[in-house]
Amino acid sequence: MLGNKPVWKWSVDTFFTHPEIERVMLVTSPDKVDQLSALVGPDVLVIAGGETRQASSKNAVMAAVHADILLIHDAARPFVSPEIISKTITAIKRSGAAGVAMAVVDTIKEIGPNSIKTLNRADLVAMQTPQGARRALLVQAHESVSTDFTDEMAHIEAMGVHPEIVEGESANFKITSPEDLSRARAMLPYPETRTGIGYDIHPFSDDPSRKLFLGGVHFPDHAALDGHSDADVLLHAGCDALLGAAGLGDIGQHFPNTDAQWEGCPSITFLTQVGILLKDNGWRIVNLDMTLVAESPKVMRRAEEIRTAVANALSISPARVSVKATTNEKLGSIGRSEGIAALAVATIVEVR
Repeated sequence: MLGNKPVWKWSVDTFFTHPEIERVMLVTSPDKVDQLSALVGPDVLVIAGGETRQASSKNAVMAAVHADILLIHDAARPFVSPEIISKTITAIKRSGAAGVAMAVVDTIKEIGPNSIKTLNRADLVAMQTPQGARRALLVQAHESVSTDFTDEMAHIEAMGVHPEIVEGESANFKITSPEDLSRARAMLPYPETRTGIGYDIHPFSDDPSRKLFLGGVHFPDHAALDGHSDADVLLHAGCDALLGAAGLGDIGQHFPNTDAQWEGCPSITFLTQVGILLKDNGWRIVNLDMTLVAESPKVMRRAEEIRTAVANALSISPARVSVKATTNEKLGSIGRSEGIAALAVATIVEVR
C-alpha cells in the first residue's frame, strides 16, 4: 500500500485520466485476474501475464487488437507524470518507438572476472517507463525475436530499429527495495486528517433484567438503559464519531435496530467492528474523546477501565482514548434522571 491505495493503482489512475489514453490494461498473474478485475471495474481490462516480463508484454500487445500506439509501464513506478506520457506518445508518432530514460549521474564500472572497466557515463542512460511503439512494430518484435529482454526498447532495438529517447524524471523511480517504498511514502502529500462528531441518548429502562454498560464497563446496582442492543450510550456516540470522520455512515446503518442479530448485543462488539472497518478503508485512529452527560452513575472513578476497554476494542493505546463526565445540572430530561446522553469527537488520519 502507498497512501490509501495499492502501488499499482497510482499509475493506473494516472493513465486512466490522461486525455490521450483511450484504454488502460492491467497485466497480472493469472490467479489474480478476477480479484483485480473486481477492484478496477469494467473500464480497465485485466489480462493474465506470462512467466517473464516479455511474455506478459506479448500477452498485452496481442490483446490490444484495436490499438495504434501502445505504452508499457511498470506498475512499480507510481509517480509517472502526465507530461511524460504525452511526450512519449508524441515521440512514438514521430519515430515509431520511444522510451523514457534518465542521464546517468554516477560513475559506472563494468566488472569482469579479472578486470574493471570504467564506462563513459556521457554515453549512458538509465531506462524508465513508459516505453512503447506503434502496435504493428511491437507485434513484429514479438513474432520475430525470441531472445528474452528486460524492456521493450531492447526488443525493438534487436530488429535494428532505433527508438527515440524521452527525458525522464527522478520522481518516476521504480519501487524495488524497502528504502524505495520509504522514499515514495515521503513524496506523498501530507496525510489527510479528519474529525467526526457523535451523539447518542437513551432513556432508562423499566426492565430489571437489563444491565447498565457504559464504555463497555458494567455498572451494577443501577438502572439500565433501554435500547435494542445493550444501549451503551457512550460507545454508540464513539462509533458514530469514528464512522462520521471516515465518511462511512452511522451506527444505525451498520447495526440497525431492525436486525434481530443485534438485539441485546454488547456495544463493544460494534466498536470493534467499526475499528476494523476504518482500518480496512485506510484510516488510523488518532484520538477518541468521549463525554458522558448523566446525573448518575458517577463514572469517573472507573474511567481507566473504560479507556482500557475502548482501547482494546479499537487496537489502539489507552493514551488515545479520553473519557469525561458531567451532569446536566438538574435541567431537562437528563437532569431529571430520565436517561443518559453522550457526545464524542474522533480524529483519524490517512494511513501511509
